[in-house]
Amino acid sequence: MLVTLKEILQIAEEKKIAVGAFNAVNLESLQANFQAAEEIDVPLIIQFAQCHESLIPLELIGPLMIDFAKKAAGPVCVHLDHGETLEYLQEALEIGFTGIMYDGSTLPYEENLANSAKAVEMAGKYGASVEAELGSMGRRESGAGDVTGEEDDTKIYTDPAQTKDFVTRTGIDALACSFGTTHGIYLKAPKLDFNVVREVRRQCGNIPVVMHGGSGVSRENYQEAIRAGVRKINYFTYMDKAGGNAAAEYIRTIGEGAPVFFTEVSAKAREGMKENVKSAMEVFAMRGN
Repeated sequence: MLVTLKEILQIAEEKKIAVGAFNAVNLESLQANFQAAEEIDVPLIIQFAQCHESLIPLELIGPLMIDFAKKAAGPVCVHLDHGETLEYLQEALEIGFTGIMYDGSTLPYEENLANSAKAVEMAGKYGASVEAELGSMGRRESGAGDVTGEEDDTKIYTDPAQTKDFVTRTGIDALACSFGTTHGIYLKAPKLDFNVVREVRRQCGNIPVVMHGGSGVSRENYQEAIRAGVRKINYFTYMDKAGGNAAAEYIRTIGEGAPVFFTEVSAKAREGMKENVKSAMEVFAMRGN
């Protein structure tokens, strides 16, 4: 069942959980995410980031995402992740995306605010919802190849005092906040400041907070973030890694010199991603906490 970002985050707010937002960069990852959500019966945000355009064009994967969502038994939002230009946001809206994220986090404050407000105006014509970002996680949402080291001095933590003005003047439905996570692989545990989340919620009437760089965080930190008010958790890198590991293990087990068939490799990768996503979904749904 296709729903908007606002609608699915309302479900999360009512249940005091977070909904996982998982990137689809090919058919295998798309299938893995939908199968996982169906098997454990949780809402799903399926998303595509502009930086993945080189892997598969939005115009090809987007309609598939919409079709999968319409046929799903549970609520699904089809969301554009890290839209870098208003033109790209418009393309997603025309395809039928029910949520879009404008990422102006590296721009000056007033320019980010103005463009985010334009995104809200655009989305309103299609009945879609808008996420924007204030602060910066420091690394581009590319997934593969990103490795987080000791420090990332490009991070800009969200200033809660600024968020009320930003949310009021833009009219956004969800706010991505920087409170200690970073895109990519963690080499050391991140130090998360949950007070940023709590204060943003206090300043902005309990607006749903989005955690980017959500892969690789501990169960305890995930659930503390959810208790603080995180309602959407972006998750891709470790899902992608799980698929790669499953494919590599399959190739290893068939033995050197044996024929390797892409269809078998992709099936193993899909299964590896699905199991990883299911584990994350269980945590985000606050099960077993």
